[in-house]
Amino acid sequence: MTTISEKEGNVFVEDIGEGMPESEEQVEAEAGDMADAADEEAEAETESENTEESAGESEAESNNEASNEASEEDEELNVKYMRLMADFQNFRRRADRERSEIYARANENIMTGLIDVLDNFERAMADDSAEGDEGFKKGMELIFNQLKDVLTKSGLEEIEAEGADFDPNFHNAVMMEDTDKVESGKVSEVLQKGYMLNGRVIRASMVKVAN
Repeated sequence: MTTISEKEGNVFVEDIGEGMPESEEQVEAEAGDMADAADEEAEAETESENTEESAGESEAESNNEASNEASEEDEELNVKYMRLMADFQNFRRRADRERSEIYARANENIMTGLIDVLDNFERAMADDSAEGDEGFKKGMELIFNQLKDVLTKSGLEEIEAEGADFDPNFHNAVMMEDTDKVESGKVSEVLQKGYMLNGRVIRASMVKVAN
C-alpha cells in the first residue's frame, strides 16, 4: 500500500503495504501450505525409502534364489561325479579280475599239458627195460627234476594223497579196497598224481580208498 505525506514542505511517498503485519488467516494459510509441503516431502522420502527397501529385498531374494540354484547344481554334479567314480572303480576291479582269470586259465591249460609230460617222464623212469643204461636213466631224471622245479616255481604243487583222509575236493576215488595198510576212509594207493596251481586244483588225484 502506497501513501503520500507532507512534512516540512516536502512531499514523501511511502509504501507501507509490506511493513504491515499479515492477518491470522494468512499466517495460518501459509503455515498450512508449509505443513502440506513438509508432509509431501516426507511422503516422497518415505516412498523413496520403501522403493529402495523393496528393490533391496528383491535383489536379496534374487541372489538367494541364484545361490540355491547354484548349490543344487553343485550337489547334482557332485552326485554324478561320485557315481562315475564308483562305476569306474567297479569297472577297474572287474577288468582286473577278468584279466587275472584269463591268465589263470591260460596257465592252467599250459600246466595241464605239462602235467601229462611229467606223467610220461615218471613212467619212462619206472620202466625196468631201460635198467641197463644208467646214463640214459640219469639223464631222464635230471630233465624230469629240472622240469618239475620250473613248474613248481610257476605255482604248480603236487597233492599229497597216499595215507591221507579221503577228500573229494582233492581226490577222485575210482576204487575201494580191503587193506590193512591204512585205516578205513583213507587213501590206500595213488593211481595218478593230482596237482594244484596257485592253490587251485587243476587235476584231482586218482586214488584207491580203504574200506
